[in-house]
Amino acid sequence: MTFKNRRNFLKAGVLSSAVIIMSGCSVFGITTARDTIKVLENDLFPRAKELGINTADYISIILRHPRVTKEDKRFLKNGAKWLNETSVEMFKKQYTKLSSEKRHLVLKNVTQTKWGSSWCDTVLRYTFEAAFGDPIYGGNNKEAGWKWLAFEGGKPRPTKMYLGRGSYNV
Repeated sequence: MTFKNRRNFLKAGVLSSAVIIMSGCSVFGITTARDTIKVLENDLFPRAKELGINTADYISIILRHPRVTKEDKRFLKNGAKWLNETSVEMFKKQYTKLSSEKRHLVLKNVTQTKWGSSWCDTVLRYTFEAAFGDPIYGGNNKEAGWKWLAFEGGKPRPTKMYLGRGSYNV
């Protein structure tokens, strides 16, 4: 029983904060939450990459913004960690290192859980904010999301960011 508890403790320790995969004694990969979410966003909304929409930078803004709660930020980061842990359990590789087909299987598995369904929904909502928000926020480059939907942005357009890079005006 002690061995089982110790084994679970060691597994949890290795898989926390960043997923580190070892081959023998050499580390060959570390994945950050941003890296994982970037791949996930492309899996959930592949058209974004094709359109040139920069969803990963928008998520970085969200993770730094003072109006986003610590709980929400922690959920985004933990979800990326849990997704990688599930990926390692299923395929012995980080989510970002898997083929598209295997990532799809991991997502199918994860979205059957309460946390996974909620987390993917959260990431997808932020992805849509990036894709269809005002280009001033850096996601909807050259109004690509708007053009794809044949949408004209609201007027007047913002002159500075409400979110991100040090401009937190109300």
